[in-house]
Amino acid sequence: MAADIGGFEDPSAEVLAEAAAAFGLLASSARLHLVWALAQGESDVTHLADRVGGALPAVSQHLAKLKLAGLVRSRREGRRQIYFVDDPDVVTVVRVMVGQLAARADGASASVHALRGAGG
Repeated sequence: MAADIGGFEDPSAEVLAEAAAAFGLLASSARLHLVWALAQGESDVTHLADRVGGALPAVSQHLAKLKLAGLVRSRREGRRQIYFVDDPDVVTVVRVMVGQLAARADGASASVHALRGAGG
């Protein structure tokens, strides 16, 4: 039975399980970094490994998991696989969450600097 509170009906158990699985994959900082990088534009595994500072085999495994979950897609371009995020909603969720946390970190850092300057 789905509750309707505040105009929103509870999602089905299947939808919640699917969302939990997607969030579970993004709970890895390495996979989240890959999705963040791919949200900025498509890339091959070599450039992604350089960008995120990961070993090529590990990055390939993370990409395979993200691809299996449907969070990332790829296409062949010659010998290379080009990876991309094809779902604008995934891009939005990742950008909002990482952006908010980065802004909080910057704000906290600015507050510490201001306090140090006032106390000195």
